[in-house]
Amino acid sequence: MQSIETKREKAKKRVEEIKGFFRHLKVFIIVNGLLLILQKGWLLPLLPNWFPEEAYYFDWVNINIAFWGVILAAHAMTLYRHKFRFLKNWEERQIKKYMDEENAKPKKFK
Repeated sequence: MQSIETKREKAKKRVEEIKGFFRHLKVFIIVNGLLLILQKGWLLPLLPNWFPEEAYYFDWVNINIAFWGVILAAHAMTLYRHKFRFLKNWEERQIKKYMDEENAKPKKFK
């Protein structure tokens, strides 16, 4: 049986993981939102004259959002790993299946 302190430490660690994910999500939304606004050209009048205004300059923004989105999705999957029970159940079923197959094979060399 776990002590109350151990449970508290695990709960505190879990809260920190959740806070970290939402911090990551917030930064993702703010940074990529600004990049999208910049890509659309809505902020160009506010930028200095030397800043590039060509549309092709901002082609990398979509790739950035895609890669960062994949990383954010991986972060979410690790955070909510206990919610994906079907993966664990699948793993257990496969182990049982292969063990049953091994037991069903005739023993050639005894």
